[in-house]
Amino acid sequence: MDKFAIGLSLACAIHCIVLPVLLVMLPSLAALQLDDEAFHIWMVAAVLPSSIYALSMGCKQHKRYRLLFIGLIGLMLLVLALALGEERIGEMGEKKLTVIGSGFIAVGHWLNYRFCHEQNYSDCECPENAQSGPQ
Repeated sequence: MDKFAIGLSLACAIHCIVLPVLLVMLPSLAALQLDDEAFHIWMVAAVLPSSIYALSMGCKQHKRYRLLFIGLIGLMLLVLALALGEERIGEMGEKKLTVIGSGFIAVGHWLNYRFCHEQNYSDCECPENAQSGPQ
């Protein structure tokens, strides 16, 4: 789940940073409507449960709960960007909150993944450890 959540966070950040450049360079991409607010809603709907699940399961294993806090900060920033929207904080404000939030989430998941795999738990719920067993 950490890898999946990292991918979603990065997809969100890439969407906010790269998409405007691509829309300017390739006008045919404008027909895809990826800049629509519905994309943000679907991304947050996917990121919230996967991030909460992955971070909480990892924290149960390695007991470093600050990672959960880092991830929750990122999730709150994403929800805040979605709730305030372009109307209240402008397009740049929304993008900044989204990119910063995605960064917090990605860092939290990366650390969670690293700490989970540093520990050599035979009962770790991480798929790689479950398949290889204790060494």
